[in-house]
Amino acid sequence: MNGTTNKVILIGNLGDDVKLHHFDEQNCIGRFPIATTESYISRTGERITETEWHNITTRNKLAELCERYLKKGDKVFVEGRIKTRKWDDNGQTRYTTEIVANSIEFLTPKTDSDQRSTTNQPEQVNNETPSTPTSMGEGEDDLPF
Repeated sequence: MNGTTNKVILIGNLGDDVKLHHFDEQNCIGRFPIATTESYISRTGERITETEWHNITTRNKLAELCERYLKKGDKVFVEGRIKTRKWDDNGQTRYTTEIVANSIEFLTPKTDSDQRSTTNQPEQVNNETPSTPTSMGEGEDDLPF
């Protein structure tokens, strides 16, 4: 194999609402945690459940859609890459590892017709630049469904 791959796929539940941070007129970052849970039976016959927390980061349009449609407890399918950030905090070097999402599917069905119409297909939102005719044209709304 000549190249390398940095790809993460997670299905989990939001641990908090999406926090949106605008840093200029056109750009924003959305951040939220999701929990993934794994259960197994130990050698003693006891059921063990382990929960892992993941910090998810989204940008721009994807972040705005997540803030609008997701809330704490919702189930999502996240596809992205792992990124570790490093910064200096009063002389102490700190690190954080997060998942930079480029695609998110909303898996929790919304029954409230005010939020969006219900379909049998999960909602998918991509942060990648569209190269197919799915890009928005003039006069089209910005909703992904």
